This record gives sequence, C-alpha cells and structure tokens, in this order.
Amino acid sequence: MSTKIFLRVHFYDTDEMGVVHHSNYIRWFETGRVEFLRAIGITLREMMDDGILFPITEVSAKYFSPARFDDELEIETTPLELTKVKMEFNYKIRRRGEKKILVEGYSKNVFTNMTTGKISRLPEKYFSKLETAIAAEKILPS
Repeated sequence: MSTKIFLRVHFYDTDEMGVVHHSNYIRWFETGRVEFLRAIGITLREMMDDGILFPITEVSAKYFSPARFDDELEIETTPLELTKVKMEFNYKIRRRGEKKILVEGYSKNVFTNMTTGKISRLPEKYFSKLETAIAAEKILPS
C-alpha cells in the first residue's frame, strides 16, 4: 500500500534562486513515512507512548530535477521490507499532476526501545498492521 501526500514548497524551503534545498527532500521523506503509518492506523505518538522509537539508520536520495518555490508536490511513500526489527521505504517526489520524478529516495528505520536505546522487536499490534499493508502492496498490479 503506497500513500501519497501533497505539500506546497514554501519560500523558506528554497535557496536564493528559488530552488528547493536538497536537505528538504529528506524532511519530506519523513513526512511521507509518518503519513503512511497514519494511513494504516499507526501514529508515532502511540508508538512513542509504548516506548518505541523509529530512528533512521540509512537514507539516500537521487536528484533528477529541482522543485521550486510555490510548486505543489506529491510525495509517494512505498514500504519495501519489514521484519520485527526494521522497515525500509522508497519515496518518489513529483510536481502534483506530473509523471516526471524530481527526487527518488530510500530509508531504513529500526525499531528501538526508548528506555534502553537498543534495537527491539516490534509488538504484534503494530507489526500485523504493517505486514498487511506490505502484503497489499505486493499483490497490487504495478
């Protein structure tokens, strides 16, 4: 199950030429990831209340074309892989209504115990929702 969200590029997201600074795409990957979880019934607040953090251990971005001030962007977030201790996502960012990909990205997150700071197994109440979403993605036609 991929999710799509939309956001508008603000002036403060850009450099002097009105082009989006590259670091903002990483922030927007996080926004997409948080909204993906929300769409399947999981909030980061609930996970944190249960003592679970979801830090990134790996992130990458490939830039094809810049977004600019006032563009409306579509951020597509797709889960790739899930285990009880980690999750991986792909991201595609486009201008809304266009097929051309501006930026493509990837992240890996690990589930971590907030108290100990150690990697921990994700409780079943979260894992089953994530597993269902990923299974749905794999059976959908491309």
